Amino acid sequence: MQKHEYPHVKETVYSETLDNGLSVFVLPKPGFTKTYATFSTKYGSVDNHFAVGDEQPEKVPDGIAHFLEHKMFEEPEGDIFAKFASLGASSNAFTSFDRTVYLFSATDHIKENVETLIDFVQNPYFTDANVEKEKGIIGQEIKMYQDNPDWRVYFGLIDALYHIHPVHIDIAGTVESIGEITKETLFRCYRTFYHPSNMTLFIVGGVDPEEMLNLVRENQAKKQFAPQGEIRRIFDEEKREVKHVRRDITLPVSLPKCLFGIKEPAPDITGEPLLRQEIVTKLMFDILFSPSSDLYQQLYDDKLITDSFGAEYNCSEQYAFSIIGGDTRDPDELARRIREAVEAMIGAGIPKEVFERTRKKKIGGYFRMLNSPEAIANEFTKHRFRGTNLFDMLHLYENVTAEEAEARLKEHFQWERMSVCVVKSE
Repeated sequence: MQKHEYPHVKETVYSETLDNGLSVFVLPKPGFTKTYATFSTKYGSVDNHFAVGDEQPEKVPDGIAHFLEHKMFEEPEGDIFAKFASLGASSNAFTSFDRTVYLFSATDHIKENVETLIDFVQNPYFTDANVEKEKGIIGQEIKMYQDNPDWRVYFGLIDALYHIHPVHIDIAGTVESIGEITKETLFRCYRTFYHPSNMTLFIVGGVDPEEMLNLVRENQAKKQFAPQGEIRRIFDEEKREVKHVRRDITLPVSLPKCLFGIKEPAPDITGEPLLRQEIVTKLMFDILFSPSSDLYQQLYDDKLITDSFGAEYNCSEQYAFSIIGGDTRDPDELARRIREAVEAMIGAGIPKEVFERTRKKKIGGYFRMLNSPEAIANEFTKHRFRGTNLFDMLHLYENVTAEEAEARLKEHFQWERMSVCVVKSE
């Protein structure tokens, strides 16, 4: 067992990599009554083309990572949700572009809940019949989201930005793609991406680290996992330009929804450099677009935005893009005003006092996050899979400069790489 101390945030993490490759992390929080655990695999919706070791590459149907997430909760004796509930736990799962996470929170029966979490994820139950049944359930979910204007404008924008990279494909796939999924394909993806060497177990709360690690050691010692070669994720080269400059979608909405985004070249960096780029970009976005910014207040006063307005930045080694916008009465005027404000700040520079105030606000938000077991667990795993460390963020926030933010402002806002997606009534 290794001990990792982070005195600057007053946290200590205990970890161990087991013989089968599983990474286990425990963050004790003395005095906390709630324990939160995540069992995560580095496997998301973009991982649809891969090979293991020297094997030939394989392309699988879109949406299979999300499909697997659904199927994992089904067992021969019934639904796993009921078992967690009987132990006083709340359980859930989610699939993102680059990971799938199974989780629970509880205040009691922690050992039993941890074992339940590990065991059900490591015990797949797929049959021809239950796979076919799930196609109908997920197909209905996909159709439901097609009528959701927030979902349509979000993925409509990403699809307008990207030609080839699978980040532009809905996480759930399409009705057609999930129709191609078979029991054999599910087992193939499960054996590849749910191998312990590709997974991380993180437990945070009022727990004893040695007790938790012993529990996991004993649990894994009872199971056999064949050694596995390195997973090679394969991505075709993405074009630099956007696929569509503008996309309009018609749905019954009372107020148009407008999102626009900037597509960046693949960062092709990992670890701390990638984390630093993300931190600087999000800090720059906060200066420009947060509710405390001058631009936000002006747009709100002019009734061009509602409190749905916001901005986000998504990045990995293979893709990076921003999304900005919300509900608006005039999408074209909103895009014009935002571009005007960005150009003005590029010309004038970021006021030092605004930068410092925003940086301190981000540091405060980071410390608040460390009081939430849920936020810690979800953020820790996200950073680990990207080769970064959640507890390094304070150091980066303390050292980032206004000059870096200004450089990112100029670097990111390349208008020829902008797409706009609008959802409006006829």
